Amino acid sequence: MDNGNEPISRQYQRERRHGGRGKAVALVLILAAAGYGLWWYLHPAEAPAPIVAPPPEPEAPEVQPPKQAEDAAPAQPEEEHHPLKPEADSKGNPPLAPDAEAALEDAVAKWLGKERSLRFVAMDGLSRRIVATIDNLPRHQAASRLWPLFPVGGRMEVLETGSGPQIAPDNAARYNAVVGFVSGIDPVQATALYKRLYPVLQRSYEELGYPGREFNDRLVAVIDHLLQTPEPDKPLALKLVQVQGQVASQQPWLRYEFADSRLQSLSAGQKILLRMGPEHARRIKAVLQAVRAQIATAKQDVK
Repeated sequence: MDNGNEPISRQYQRERRHGGRGKAVALVLILAAAGYGLWWYLHPAEAPAPIVAPPPEPEAPEVQPPKQAEDAAPAQPEEEHHPLKPEADSKGNPPLAPDAEAALEDAVAKWLGKERSLRFVAMDGLSRRIVATIDNLPRHQAASRLWPLFPVGGRMEVLETGSGPQIAPDNAARYNAVVGFVSGIDPVQATALYKRLYPVLQRSYEELGYPGREFNDRLVAVIDHLLQTPEPDKPLALKLVQVQGQVASQQPWLRYEFADSRLQSLSAGQKILLRMGPEHARRIKAVLQAVRAQIATAKQDVK
């Protein structure tokens, strides 16, 4: 495997030596591939076509509560209550203690396998990255520095036409690996892991700025939000935002926006799905729908 595709700290490689390959991946990472999500290999939501280099020796992020006025996504419905009871996994491993961050990182690495965890996942401060990214996906911006997965390299493919630029059909190929990865998730097995890890995620969510609120409620609401992403039947037209200045931009692709104002006003997570291409978006939605069926527990009796 190309070392350039393994942006992970040398310390992590020395200290975490996990063998084997998991047949299912952690539910807690799925959205970050759509960004969980996964949510994986994705570029910053505020820029349709960034070039992102692998982060050198990343430090655990300091997650701040979201700004209610500036970052709130428009017209978000009130979240339903979906109580979730932490449980042992299929091997009898008990739920983690709320402060067992290192154990959560180890459990995710074992499920993914060493190769995948090194290639895709930013393990430092993983629970905080997960809850912050999921919480931000329905907002206008989802800071890439908080993502639990490493961004994809390269830049968005643009096709110039007589009516203006649009996202090229070949652009979807950039997401082949991550979509194939996410599509291979077993929702039942992943949910078992999620329930075992839940106490750590819940604590990180409360520390994010939501004391007394349930992370699982937010996760279900975010899935519902992503499932509402429109599915345009035409190529996605773009426009290049003009920036005044004496020095020409060296990265003009960072200034592309959707020409359709309705699409441009969508949330960070929904625009990520649009940029992945219609077929990839449908596959990701199918995974999200299957996951929702496992974790939407409004009628569950939690004692």
